[in-house]
Amino acid sequence: MRIIALLILVFPAVFATYGIKLMRDAFFGELTAIFMHIVVQFIIGLLLFLGGLYFIGGFIVHRDRKRQLNKGDKNNRYSN
Repeated sequence: MRIIALLILVFPAVFATYGIKLMRDAFFGELTAIFMHIVVQFIIGLLLFLGGLYFIGGFIVHRDRKRQLNKGDKNNRYSN
């Protein structure tokens, strides 16, 4: 069960990493063969990056809300 949960978090991280690579290549003018234009490559890279970031951030927020960890409470991992 933990392997499946790990895979669910690894795939968005891989997509976000590939999105960063696409944006970097578009910025430096290296067109990937499957894209027709550098702007299209950059936009798809941005969407992949934001999608992966959104998914991982949503997972962390969901987990913290499920465990009732809020930043202002006195008994959580954020306070000293």
